[in-house]
Amino acid sequence: MSTSFPIPDDPGFLQIKEVVKDFGPVRAVDSVSLDIARGEIFALLGSSGCGKTTLLRMLAGFETPTSGQIILNGHDLSGLEPYRRPINMMFQSYALFPHLSVWDNIAFGLRRDGLPKDEIAARVESMLRLVKLEKFGKRKPHQLSGGQQQRVALARSLVKRPQLLLLDEPLGALDKKLREETQIELVNIIKDVGVTCVMVTHDQEEAMTMADRIGVMDEGVLLQVDVPNELYETPNSRFVADFIGNVNLMEGVVVDDQPSSVTIECADCVHYVGHGITGHVGLPVTVALRPEKIYLSREEPEGEHNRVQGVVEEMSYFGSYSVYFLRLPSGAKLKVSEENDLRLRESKPTWDDTVWASWPPSAQVVLTH
Repeated sequence: MSTSFPIPDDPGFLQIKEVVKDFGPVRAVDSVSLDIARGEIFALLGSSGCGKTTLLRMLAGFETPTSGQIILNGHDLSGLEPYRRPINMMFQSYALFPHLSVWDNIAFGLRRDGLPKDEIAARVESMLRLVKLEKFGKRKPHQLSGGQQQRVALARSLVKRPQLLLLDEPLGALDKKLREETQIELVNIIKDVGVTCVMVTHDQEEAMTMADRIGVMDEGVLLQVDVPNELYETPNSRFVADFIGNVNLMEGVVVDDQPSSVTIECADCVHYVGHGITGHVGLPVTVALRPEKIYLSREEPEGEHNRVQGVVEEMSYFGSYSVYFLRLPSGAKLKVSEENDLRLRESKPTWDDTVWASWPPSAQVVLTH
C-alpha cells in the first residue's frame, strides 16, 4: 500500500520515499512517502506497534530500510552510519551521564568531535542560556528536576547543530502537569534554534500542542497527514476520527444524497449534514460527531433531524467542563461534553434525567471508510 501527501511550502528538506521495513514476515513500515519542510516540527502519532518508532530509527540510521530512500537536504542517507549523519536523537530516558555535570554532559559530543576548547565553551554557555539553566551547569543530573533533565538532554542534542532533531517520546518521563508546562517551552527552544524536528509520540495532546503537522500511523501505514486542527475536524477515516480526540461514531445509510448536503439514517436518529459526499443512496457510512459539538436541553428541539432523546446514565465533572453519557433507545451511548461556563446552573442535567441532544448540520463528518 502506497500513500503520498502534499509537499509543504519548503519542499523536500527531508524526503521519505516509498520506505518499507520488514522484520521477517512482519511489515513494520509499509511504503511510507512523506516530505517534511525545513524548520518544521513534525509528529508521528500512533499506538504502540504502529511503526512510528521504526520509521524514526531508520531516519537515525539504527535500522536499515528494506526498500525506499531517505533524503536529507538533497543527500541520500542510504548506507550512512548513524554517527556520520547530521542528525541527533533525544531518547525518552534522556540518557544523561550521571557522573558528569550538566556542563560536561552538554559538552560531551563536542569534545568527541575534537572542537577547540574556546568553541566548546561558547556553544555550551549558549545552550545553557537557551534552556535557562545557566545557574545549574555544575550540578549533576540527579540534582535536577525531571523538566530540567529534559532540557539538558535537549541542549546536548542541539549543541552539535544537527540538521535534523529526532525526539522519541520526548516528554514521556514527566508527570502530566509538568509535561503540559514543558510542551510550549520545548517548542519555543526548537523554533529559536530553527532546527527541523521529527518527534514520535502516542500522546495526541502532545502532538496537537507541539507539532506544525501530524502524521497518524496504523499497522505501518501513514493514514493521514495534516495540520492539527484539520486532522481533528476533518479526519479521512474511521480510525483517525476515533484515534484523535473523543468522538461518537454512528453507523448509518445514506437516504438522500445532494451536491450540498446528505441525509443519513442511523439507529437512533437521522443526520442532516450540510455538505455533500462522493456517494449514493444506500451507501453504508459512519457519522463522526464530536462530544463538544452537541447541545443538551430538557425541551424538545425543533426539526426532525440532528436530535435524539436519551437518559443520563453517567456523568463526570472536570472543573471547566462536564461529560455526560446518554443511553439512547437502541442501547447505544452518546458522549456529550459541555463547558461549565456558569458557576451555578439550576437546569444542569443529572443522573437518570431524560434530555434531548441536538447538533447543527456543520457538526458531523461523514466517513466512507
